[in-house]
Amino acid sequence: MRCDDLYVAGTGSYLPPEVPTRAAVEAGRWPADRLVTDRVAAIRVAGDEAAIEMAAAAAIGAVAHSGRDPADFALVLHASVYHQGLDLWAPASYVQREAVGGSCPAFEVRQMSNGGMAALELAASYLAADPRRQAALLSAGDKFCPPAFDRWTAENGMVFGDGAAAIVLARGGGLARLLSVATVGDGELERMHRGDEPFTDTPLAGGVPFAADARVRQYLRRVGLAQVIGRILDGQRAAVDRALADAGVGLADIDLFVLPHFGFGRLTAGFLRPFGIDPDATNWAWSRHIGHLGAADQFAGLDHLLRAGAPATDRLLLVLGIGSGFTWSAAVLRT
Repeated sequence: MRCDDLYVAGTGSYLPPEVPTRAAVEAGRWPADRLVTDRVAAIRVAGDEAAIEMAAAAAIGAVAHSGRDPADFALVLHASVYHQGLDLWAPASYVQREAVGGSCPAFEVRQMSNGGMAALELAASYLAADPRRQAALLSAGDKFCPPAFDRWTAENGMVFGDGAAAIVLARGGGLARLLSVATVGDGELERMHRGDEPFTDTPLAGGVPFAADARVRQYLRRVGLAQVIGRILDGQRAAVDRALADAGVGLADIDLFVLPHFGFGRLTAGFLRPFGIDPDATNWAWSRHIGHLGAADQFAGLDHLLRAGAPATDRLLLVLGIGSGFTWSAAVLRT
């Protein structure tokens, strides 16, 4: 999708204190060899804050940073992976009430780790559909805590961190212009994170802590690793190619890459090696102190680059996302 007159006008994050990964190794919660393969130095761990409270705080910060009037907002989207603080409740409406109020629609986006990027494309389409719509607030946040979730062992190649981030997408100028956004899906990979487990009537009926790796191993025994890797790389490549083509630029033109907060081994296999990306041109040096924030990685990365990092003007950014399901997203921005 080619975008016209759409900008990231404000960003915000809520990141709890750091917990060094070495402390988890010493406590026997994380295998020592993961320090070598993942190279994650620290993660963020929340205290009493609920996931949705962190998301609302990030959203309030993004709205203030944008300088936009709450009346300008035509849409609120909130993305998440895990429990938001209550069951059978509307988290997106909480973000709306806390950050902008008003009568615009507020919706949840649940597409696992690609939820934030999916929200970006949905919001861009929503704003483009009606020129009277001026701005959208996008938030994402999670808290991966026991007893139901073991952040250290839930999935190989990453460690889950707590936190939230938000962006304001708006017309009329901002920090970075959104040139294009593209999303590609492959429903054949849906079973990868379902495995052989039967459907249940209640949450977590299969036992705790949740372990995604067990389901993935069940699936891989059926179809083989090579086929899965091929489909995943093909999907990511298709999203990147489409976003670059719609923006009218090439991969060699990109100055900075905003990537998911994976361990270095998984990041290398999924992004650095296939696309020839230099780690120094990414958010890796910062993200290895954050942990995987579920759907919020990309929004947090943008907040770091556009607010704290303050990249020079006329720089091209490529923001990449992947989520089980599977979906892949890519967005091109110019500062």
